[in-house]
Amino acid sequence: MLECAVRWAVPVDEPQMRALLDGRERDRYDRFLRPEDKARFVTGRFLARTVLAEAAGLAPESIRFTTDCPHCGGTHGKPRLPGSDLDFSLSHSGDRVVLVLAEGAEVGVDVERESDRDIDSLAKMVLTAAEREALAAMDDRRRGFHAYWSRKEALLKATGHGLAAPMTSIHVSAPDDPAAVLAWDGEAAVSPVRLADLTPGPGYAASAAVLTDRPLKITETFFE
Repeated sequence: MLECAVRWAVPVDEPQMRALLDGRERDRYDRFLRPEDKARFVTGRFLARTVLAEAAGLAPESIRFTTDCPHCGGTHGKPRLPGSDLDFSLSHSGDRVVLVLAEGAEVGVDVERESDRDIDSLAKMVLTAAEREALAAMDDRRRGFHAYWSRKEALLKATGHGLAAPMTSIHVSAPDDPAAVLAWDGEAAVSPVRLADLTPGPGYAASAAVLTDRPLKITETFFE
């Protein structure tokens, strides 16, 4: 059994949170124009430092992240704690910020606020033919689409590919079925993978992906 800690938070922007940002993070924070974007960013980094500090026995102010991409060597990869077996992933949408943490396995997380985006157009870029057929039969297509989206996004964040790999090459289970990868074609494909749906509350979809064959034990808590 692999334990995964999930921490939820509401985005806020407070001086003690900004004080933990390093120079590069401060530059990124300053580039955000909208207050809500600043709050989501600083809350995510504060959440990561606080949770990792507790798990690793470190002081939050001592934690520095690397963002090296494992595929191209660039600096746009997900934040990591160098020299540690702990892996984590961050995501935010609307008034939700979420972190997933595990030890000894790569993780990814995604939360999506449901919106009235053009589902039919997006489905052609995100879903396989079989998934589009299943979505068309659903009563709540908006909920179904965002469930598909969050599962695939979490998976690609776990592998480090992000949107560089096509979502249409991944076939996941239907939104009302237990989350699972049914098939994955292409060079980005990895195995084994575990998927799990999270509980972000009404109007949101969220999923976690872990590159392991071990069953997952997920504990979700709200960070205060």
